[in-house]
Amino acid sequence: MAQYFGQENEHVLRDPRTHVVYDDARHYILTTRDKFDIITSDPIHPWVKGAATLYTKEYFELCRQHLNPGGLMTQWVPLYESNLAVVKSEMATFFSVFAEGTIWSNDDDGEGYDVVLLGPAGAAAIDLDRVRQRLGREDYRAVRDSLRSVGYRSGLALLATYAGQAKDLAPWLQKAQINLDRNLRLQYLAGLGLNFYEQSLIYADIELYFRFPDELFAGAQDQKQALRGLVERSHRKTNP
Repeated sequence: MAQYFGQENEHVLRDPRTHVVYDDARHYILTTRDKFDIITSDPIHPWVKGAATLYTKEYFELCRQHLNPGGLMTQWVPLYESNLAVVKSEMATFFSVFAEGTIWSNDDDGEGYDVVLLGPAGAAAIDLDRVRQRLGREDYRAVRDSLRSVGYRSGLALLATYAGQAKDLAPWLQKAQINLDRNLRLQYLAGLGLNFYEQSLIYADIELYFRFPDELFAGAQDQKQALRGLVERSHRKTNP
């Protein structure tokens, strides 16, 4: 299908640096000797048979072991067709491996739709000055254009999707079920959320624990203040 979205994916399959592997995700990460700068996991809903194995603590631990120093893992978490117990289980399981993890939102007209969890291999601040400088470079034109095509006109606009971090949500996640290989509890929890559309309520619950994380962002003070303004305006929109 990639050829039908060549404009959107920059014809990635034609790039000589691209190497496609067809394999089961768990099998591949268990058997490969490679390490990566980024691992991104975008599976289907965990109520689909077999998918819950890509949301377990053991899977996230395997992924972390295969990250290079300074590497990152991202995990998609749907808020739609889900419920509060399911989302808490997904987040608590991920954050049990990535204690420095953060949440980045995708909202639909001010309401939560889904989120991405970002787990760094160790504590790491996001350097706003480096983001701005890199996106301003000519060799990053394609990245810049790609971001603009989906509504992000700057690096700050993208970072303004920040929605929370693991340590702030610890009280919210205290009693959440951890999804393990030996129980796959999430698969059964997730089935109870099928055809539920409570995403705005779930996202509002997460936002109760929101605070702007000064320690997460490094860079010039004017950049930090600009980002704070964007993030706080976004949260006022969803939490008037």
